[in-house]
Amino acid sequence: MTDTNFRIDVPATVLARAQRGEMSALEALYRLFERPAYTLALRLLGQPEAAREVMHDAMLRMLERIGQFRSDAPFWSWLRRILVNEALMKLRRERGLTCEPLPEADDTPGSAPAPWLLADTQALEAALARLPALTRSVLWLYHVEQYTHAEIAELTGKSASFSKSQVARGTQRLREWLTAPATAHARTTTEVTPCLSATH
Repeated sequence: MTDTNFRIDVPATVLARAQRGEMSALEALYRLFERPAYTLALRLLGQPEAAREVMHDAMLRMLERIGQFRSDAPFWSWLRRILVNEALMKLRRERGLTCEPLPEADDTPGSAPAPWLLADTQALEAALARLPALTRSVLWLYHVEQYTHAEIAELTGKSASFSKSQVARGTQRLREWLTAPATAHARTTTEVTPCLSATH
């Protein structure tokens, strides 16, 4: 998986100007973070159209709330939380924040490598797209964005144990799909829309 938990350095002068409401600085922030925001939304939601909508909404919230930003944390971390909230709200509105049943799994960490470390990009995209929306989002937030189970529980309105269970079960299902025969991967790829095709 390509990490979206990266740092984009924003000049303090640009942030200060943006917080004063200077349009050129606000536009600069929008251009700087438009692509990473879309990439994260796409990976959480799995649908380009939905990702564009959430990215747009999150960027508008960013422009509205720029005065609330405090420089004790990276700007992308602050914006990322806004975007994750927007994505999860969209899931609640349109699909219901639910997850389909997944096979039971041992919640204790195993020694096997993460399934995405052994998979090619196309197979990984196809496998992720098969996961229920909430399970995919929880997996991404935990493994890639490095949210804790407690933080995911707060964002989703679920419990930390629910987050742990979804990570364990979703990871197991990915491992099963990604270690299946190549013909199964090929068949799956033709049936789904890749959710990781965007790059930074």
